[in-house]
Amino acid sequence: MREQPAPEQNRAIAVNPAPIPAMPWRVTSVRALDRMRLEVAFRDGATGVVDLSRLITSENAGVFMALKDEAYFQQACLELGAVSWPDGPDLAPDAMHRAIKADGVWKP
Repeated sequence: MREQPAPEQNRAIAVNPAPIPAMPWRVTSVRALDRMRLEVAFRDGATGVVDLSRLITSENAGVFMALKDEAYFQQACLELGAVSWPDGPDLAPDAMHRAIKADGVWKP
């Protein structure tokens, strides 16, 4: 009987902590404020306010309508460098960053 070559071992290296995306518009922190607003900070040090009141209360709110619930709005969190809510909507960090760099506030 011929010898079988030994199977190659999986030499994948675990990365801990996970790599952080390098784009300057990645959100690094988010804090829910009153009146449907968020305070955000970005990887490049930019900071500002996201005012979602107009979007959330519009007739075309779509998935953002759920954010009218203050308790749910307060659950804003980060997911892969973007602001999101559990099982819900997320916000475009690049558009948010562009507006905040220009005006200090983003009102989608």
